[in-house]
This record gives sequence, structure tokens and C-alpha cells, in this order.
Amino acid sequence: MPWARVPTSSQPTRATPTKVVDLAGKALLPSFLDAHSHYVSALSVANQAKVYAPPAGPGKDVPSIIAAIDKFRTEHGIPQGQLIQAYGYDDSVMPESRLLNRDDLDQAFPDNPVLVGHVSMHGGVMNSAALKQFGFSAATRTPPGGVIVRKPGSDEPHGLIMETAYLPVFSNLPQPTKEQEVEFSRAAQMLYAESGVTTAHEGATHAGDLAVMKRATAAGANIIDVIAYPFITDLDKILESTPLSNWGRYDNHLKIGGVKITIDGSPQGKTAFFTIPYLTGGPGGEKSWRGELTFPQDTVNQMVKRVYDMGVPLNLHANGDGAIDSFFKAHEFAAAGDLSKDRRVTMIHAQFTRKDQLDKYVQYRIRPSFYTLHTYYFYEAHLQNLGKEQAQYISPVRDAIHKGLHPTNHTDFYVAPLDQMFMLWSAVNRISRAGAEVGPDQRVTPLEGLKAMTIWGAEQYGEQDSKGSLEPGKLADLVILDRNPLEVEPMAIKDIKVVETIKEGKTIYARP
Repeated sequence: MPWARVPTSSQPTRATPTKVVDLAGKALLPSFLDAHSHYVSALSVANQAKVYAPPAGPGKDVPSIIAAIDKFRTEHGIPQGQLIQAYGYDDSVMPESRLLNRDDLDQAFPDNPVLVGHVSMHGGVMNSAALKQFGFSAATRTPPGGVIVRKPGSDEPHGLIMETAYLPVFSNLPQPTKEQEVEFSRAAQMLYAESGVTTAHEGATHAGDLAVMKRATAAGANIIDVIAYPFITDLDKILESTPLSNWGRYDNHLKIGGVKITIDGSPQGKTAFFTIPYLTGGPGGEKSWRGELTFPQDTVNQMVKRVYDMGVPLNLHANGDGAIDSFFKAHEFAAAGDLSKDRRVTMIHAQFTRKDQLDKYVQYRIRPSFYTLHTYYFYEAHLQNLGKEQAQYISPVRDAIHKGLHPTNHTDFYVAPLDQMFMLWSAVNRISRAGAEVGPDQRVTPLEGLKAMTIWGAEQYGEQDSKGSLEPGKLADLVILDRNPLEVEPMAIKDIKVVETIKEGKTIYARP
């Protein structure tokens, strides 16, 4: 896959004369394909307070989070009674394990419902008004696969709701008005373009989300390609509005790429499913806690079989090694008779893959999409919760490549910031927030890291004939960087800037 640092020219045609551009030492690459994020969430984050932990945001402790939300409320003039949302709350770095709860939010925001999204995107902390708005009380039973943290000695929710208990909240969050849909969509896509991405992933699409995306598409909002993966629980609704015959092809830069199934939670939220217990117990103080499957095994089996029978690609979320085992069982059930057929399956996250599980990825033709940003943002949490052996082997990209796999890499935005150069840096260096080396034997070369963001991403989407490398006949989806990632010192990769992003020959972002 070639990268150029020299003047480039397009092939001359009668309609388009040759154009020569002197890059003046900058680097030209194929633009990046986002292997997994939550595009729809990007439509709303401009209207939420950012409370990531440093260095990505101000949320170093509970007072800092409260201050950031209060500043956001004041700057945006949010009236009494209106829901205030924040994103990026990382409980794993709170000093002395002093966690955010409903009482903190009640005291600071007595006149507004408040929802602070957990950094995993699998839950959130709510104050009393928000808990009431979304139907939670002491009488609310915790659903299978869900977490409702209770006040000590009480059945009253303490604020943190996760996994299946959170799904009704997630699906009932405020949507942009029809007037805002185009504006919000273009702003969201510009976030991707600024990071050099021209193909974005919508990784758990609900019926309402798809309706918004289709209306914005019809209004001409799209400047990049967006690939949606309907969530399995909304599949019937989505098939009613968008029959299977309309899947798998772009309509004004939007296409439905397949189906998404989530079978466990978040390792930093302690809801991922493992074969051995967390060292620190569960999110609600549970003992001998290994996490839980989102759905019972029989249900997972039937969900996977349904997608296989539909003949569409599957994105399967699994973090813990127990969840990965569970998917292999589901695959063996659903694919009985032909386990090695290429069904275009991508294991999203695949973070705590055991070494002995890698052969099944190869045998069953499952592509892992790893998440190396966890080596920076969450290593210390994983070390505490899971121990050194598992924490060091997180996202084993090197071993996967040695097995012949073509893994991709992703940000899971907005769980982590949308920063492709930082993502590449994390794969090449594997250095934690505190400066620890995280499985140095799993580091990749800059070229391998770039392949996981370009040509292997194109393979994941079945678009390798048109995207992912600089070759005649492919789309002119390009990114120009101020320095070449193949030539700078590995630790300097995170400082490389996107200068320009080009979609099908048209500049859609130019750095000021």
C-alpha cells in the first residue's frame, strides 16, 4: 500500500486535466475508515458537557465533573426542567474511589434532570429528577444482564444504571428536531473529517436513529460515507421501513452494512463477561463477580443464527474472554455444517481475547476489531480489576497478525476521543496514562497500524475494491498529514496533524 510524499497527479481525461499538487514534504495517505464508533452520538455531543478524565477532558474527580456541567448549563442558558446531558464520565480514575452519584447531582442541579453518560457508553449516572423521568425507583427490578446500583442499605437507585437496564434510557434520549437534523449531521461528520475519516461507522443503530439519518441524507447533509448497523433488538422495526433488498449499497453516502449484536458490557465499567472473577467485585459491590452476558446463551445463539440466515454481515460486541467463548458457541450453533464460511463477521472490541482463542478467529474467519486506546486510557483500571496477566494482553494485535488475521482498530467514539493519530500511536507504543508499558510484545509497526485503519478497514466493509489504498480506479478518498507516520519517531505519532481531508476528490476539511 503506497504512501506518497511527492507531488501527485491524477490520470488525465478529456473532462479532468492533470492537476499537480506539491505537498512540500507533507504525507499523502488513503483516508481512514472508522472501524467502529457511534456516529449518531456525534450528532448530540455538541449539546452535552464533556467530562472525560484528563488529558481528554476536565473530569479528574466529582467536583470537577460538577463544575464542568454547571459551566455548560450557564454557557448554554439551559432553563429549569430541561434535561442536561454530559458524556465521558470515567469512574475508574476517580481518586480514592469517590464515585459520582445521584446525591451529588441533586445538590448541584435541583431544578433539572441530569444524565451523565458513562465513558463506556453502556450506562450513565442520573439525579433524582432524571431517574423519575426515565422510570426508575426503589420498585424497579434489575433486568437480566442489567445493573442498577442501589444506595447502601436501600433499594433506592444510587444513580448509576448500566447495560440492559440502561437500554430504555438510551432509546428514549432526546432527538434533534427535524430542523436541526441537517445541521447536527454536518457538524458530526466534520468531526470525522477533521480526523481524516471519510467512512464513519454507526455501531448500534436504533430505528429512530436510522430515521434521523435517512431524513438528513435525503436533505443532502452527508459529506462522508456512513455505514449503519441496526441493533438486533430494533431489527424488525428497521426491516419494516428498510427492506433487506435496500441493504448493502450506498444511497447518497448512507448504507446499512449489517446487524449489530452486543453480548456483554464494558471492562472498565466491570460489566464485561469473564471466565474468572473481577478482583475488585462488581459495579454494585457484587462478590465473585464475572460480569454477565447481555442475553442468555440460547438467545445469543438464535440472534446469531437469524443474522447468518439473513446473509448480511454481523458486528458482534464482545469484550471479556467469557463473552468471546459465548460467541464461538453461538457461531458453532448457527453455522453448523460450515463453520469456516466467510460470513463477514467482525468481533467488535475483542479486547480480552485469550491466546488460545486466536486460532478460532482464524478457523471461523472472524475479523477482530481491536481497541488499543484502552492501553492508554484504561490500563490502570484493568490492572486493578483483572490483574497483570490479562491487562498486559489486552488487544493482542501482534499475535493476531502473526496468525494471518487482518485486524482493524477503532476509537469507539465517544468512549474515547475521535483522534486517529492518537489511536495509531496507542497501537505502535502501548503506553498507559501513567506511563506503563502495556504488553510491549503486542506492539505493531506504524505500517501495520495504518493498514488497520485503511485497507483492512476497507476489507471489513467489503469495500477494498474502492477504498483503503492509493491505486488507480479507487475513490479519491485521501488524507494529507503534516508529517509521515512511517518516518517520525514512534512516540511523536500522536502529534501528527491532519492538514486536509479529501472525499472523492473534493476537499471537505482543511486545517486552518
